Amino acid sequence: MKTIEEILKNLPKEPGIYQYFDKNGKLLYIGKAKNLNKRVKSYWKMRPSLTPKHPLTTRIGRMLAQAKYLDFIVVSSEEDALILENSLIKQLKPKYNILLRDDKTYPYIAIDLTQDFPRFEITRKVINSSKVKYYGPFPSGAKDLLDAIYEYYPLIQKKSCLKGKKACLFYEIKRCLAPCEGKVSKQEYAKIVQQAQKAIENRSILLKKLEERMFFLAEYERFEEAAKIRDQIKSIESLQLKSAIDLASSANYDIFAISVGQKQGVIVKIFMRNGKIVSSTHSFFKNLELFDENEAYKQALISHYKLKLSLDAKTILVANDFEDKSQVAATISSLLGKKIKVESPKSGNKKKLIELTLKNAKELLKQNKAKDSIEEELAKLLNLDRIPMRIEIFDNSHMMGQATVGAMVVWDNGEWDKESYRRYELNGKDEYAQMKEMLERRIKRFEEESPPDLWILDGGIGQINIALELLQKQKINLDVIAIAKEKLDFKAHRAKGSAKDIIYTQNGDVIELKKTDKRLIFLQKLRDEAHRFAIAYHRLKKQKEDLKLSLLEKKGIGKGSLQKLLQYFGSFENIQKASFEEIAKVTNKKIAKTIKM
Repeated sequence: MKTIEEILKNLPKEPGIYQYFDKNGKLLYIGKAKNLNKRVKSYWKMRPSLTPKHPLTTRIGRMLAQAKYLDFIVVSSEEDALILENSLIKQLKPKYNILLRDDKTYPYIAIDLTQDFPRFEITRKVINSSKVKYYGPFPSGAKDLLDAIYEYYPLIQKKSCLKGKKACLFYEIKRCLAPCEGKVSKQEYAKIVQQAQKAIENRSILLKKLEERMFFLAEYERFEEAAKIRDQIKSIESLQLKSAIDLASSANYDIFAISVGQKQGVIVKIFMRNGKIVSSTHSFFKNLELFDENEAYKQALISHYKLKLSLDAKTILVANDFEDKSQVAATISSLLGKKIKVESPKSGNKKKLIELTLKNAKELLKQNKAKDSIEEELAKLLNLDRIPMRIEIFDNSHMMGQATVGAMVVWDNGEWDKESYRRYELNGKDEYAQMKEMLERRIKRFEEESPPDLWILDGGIGQINIALELLQKQKINLDVIAIAKEKLDFKAHRAKGSAKDIIYTQNGDVIELKKTDKRLIFLQKLRDEAHRFAIAYHRLKKQKEDLKLSLLEKKGIGKGSLQKLLQYFGSFENIQKASFEEIAKVTNKKIAKTIKM
């Protein structure tokens, strides 16, 4: 393997990305360069011996002190380098790159005005058409807003309504005017659509209706229904920031601001359409020792626009100038197929919008004063590279080798991310093969769904070694631990409040905590949720397999033969896929003929 000094002498003068590794081959840092030769050499003094240049940030200085190996990938343009850098950081999680987890797609409310009787729908898929009107994006609250529209405006309530020829219950309760029976003309319906559009644009109209309904319900002591409307009101109110700024224009801007406090940072996005703020969103991040303003803005913008959502705005406002601003603008323009400007305004209304965004960022940091979270305490206990704000937990379940399934649950920023839960049908013959199968399938999806900060495996050092081998093969940085159930009389003990489970780390440490230790209780909570999710899937699959078992038994196949087949093939699906010859080899030709009939 060539040394860093040898590689520096032969670096190409082309755009690309570079990667620093430590002595164990662990990925430390990924950067992009317009000119690899010039950029990478800027880190080093070549004489009298190879040493890092100064001044460097503490973070980069620490990284270079650990760096023992350098690799690079040449690409055709700086734009390609920027996109590849962003993608690899999310996939490989280098130790010294900041990672902002803020790359979700945001839904829009859309209406297709080419239809005779159009209806509003939530969509994440955007098409270029002057006849399709989009409202948003809405980081949250889109469903509550749409539910309110359908509550107070008698539009077609369901997609299926127009397929029928007879008025339904919605007509009876005055929530629809029954265009299916011709009870409303296109012109009259269009007027109602226009009223609903005004309510989406000016939500005070809707909020007033909702408040009146809430007070009516409360007056008649229907408190549960009133509480639901109260929550709906809060959700709709949260979409729009209060602003005294009057642009007196139809300006469309996307506004980004990143602010950092003592223990955490926040990224705030505000979306302005036709001179009005239509929605906003924010997300917190930790690991501030890795923070670099240039990297943070670069990653936030590329991650957001790489999703190629509709962009009404042609100008992106950012709170701070950053080194790669012009290249980021060029890359986003290329991604979206139209000219996009990235500005950091210094005066005027644009500056006021930046000040509003920063004010909100600072207020969020103030309200969400970070204490030492349980995740931070885990990071200290387990000597993790990062504070594990996003954790994936794996478990598997089977009964005598039948209905073998696996489950992954996700803990993200203090709550369960149930949309990210995954179930796996597994073919592995033992718990190690099953864990390997699950982890391999998860790694294959890292490009679409970024890795977490930590994996927790149900098991011991054997499961950790499987995970580390798979991760090292792909050069992915990801902390891994395992938690093994305490054994009482050779049986796994799960009783809450009294189980003293054992924690295994990737460094070979074995940690036993007191039963009352909140860190152990937290890990048990995560493990038990994965176990619950796996068991639920196992029971469902077992029910289906029992049904198939009874059907085969009715065909005259005995339980012993069925057990042989399941042990050999692993599942009923595999038995059905198997050839006549394979089944006959395990049992006999008569049974093979019965199954393949």
